[in-house]
Amino acid sequence: MMPKLDVEIKEKISDEKNEIENNTLNDENKVIKNKKTFTIMGISIWRILAYFIIYSVIGYIIETLYGIITKGVWESRQSFLYGPFCGIYGLGAVIMIIFLHKYQKKYNALFIGGFIVGSITEYIVSLFGEMVLGVKWWDYSGMPLNLNGRICVYFSIFWGFLGMYLIASLNPKIDRLINWIKSKFKSLKALKGITITIIILLLLDCIATGFAINFFLIRMIAKNDINVENKEQVMQEYNTIYGNEKLSDFIYTFWGDKKMIKTFPNLKTTDKDGNIIYMDSLLDIQPYYMQIYDKSKLTNKEFEQQITGNDDENNN
Repeated sequence: MMPKLDVEIKEKISDEKNEIENNTLNDENKVIKNKKTFTIMGISIWRILAYFIIYSVIGYIIETLYGIITKGVWESRQSFLYGPFCGIYGLGAVIMIIFLHKYQKKYNALFIGGFIVGSITEYIVSLFGEMVLGVKWWDYSGMPLNLNGRICVYFSIFWGFLGMYLIASLNPKIDRLINWIKSKFKSLKALKGITITIIILLLLDCIATGFAINFFLIRMIAKNDINVENKEQVMQEYNTIYGNEKLSDFIYTFWGDKKMIKTFPNLKTTDKDGNIIYMDSLLDIQPYYMQIYDKSKLTNKEFEQQITGNDDENNN
């Protein structure tokens, strides 16, 4: 009789706990409706901003560890000039969460959704980098089943599995972390103020990064006489920008060659013949912060060729 009684008591406690949690969620939803909180697909804008910040930092850590493991060096893997943020992870995570969070226990839907949403996001980010910033962050041209070198089926499959892990396992933990942080603030206004401040700084950092990369590539093309498609336009921009003494002094002071190579060691451009030219190969500057161990003597160009199977012959 006692074991049966214990089971009944445990079931009753479990039911009461679930009822409390459901009531709490209902209360939160009522608060959101009463306050007319702005949401995207049922998620508050503040939580989405928090996701972006947290996952951008997680992405930076993952990319840094990947660089150490594969290349034996601690090099910059950040998306912006300042701060430990890898924005594509933050953006990718936010987009996946927004579109897939309602399918938390439907693993097939999560895999297919991750495959599609991750691929589209990766393609758009790659296209933006090339068209707006004139930068190729990655190139899958040497890999099978790729689309314009921007996405390939292998990484799309990876996005599928990542979508499953992110929504079903990792993000619930991040939600608990966010809720714990919220509980430490007496006023939500203070937490929202900190969040919006970080987002504004990230936005300014992103804008500054765009200008810095553009200025850097222009001077590298001009000084090294790289025969790119729009060479005449680049030379005109170079003369206009670096002919301005104050602007030129500012650029070299804050966004000099060492700063740019240390922060973005894999920056590259493509010449008229389709050859990929890595900026670190044009400068006598160590493109990493520290060598952890002697994993490889490969340059950034040789490392990417080894990973993707690309070589100069394929590009010519």
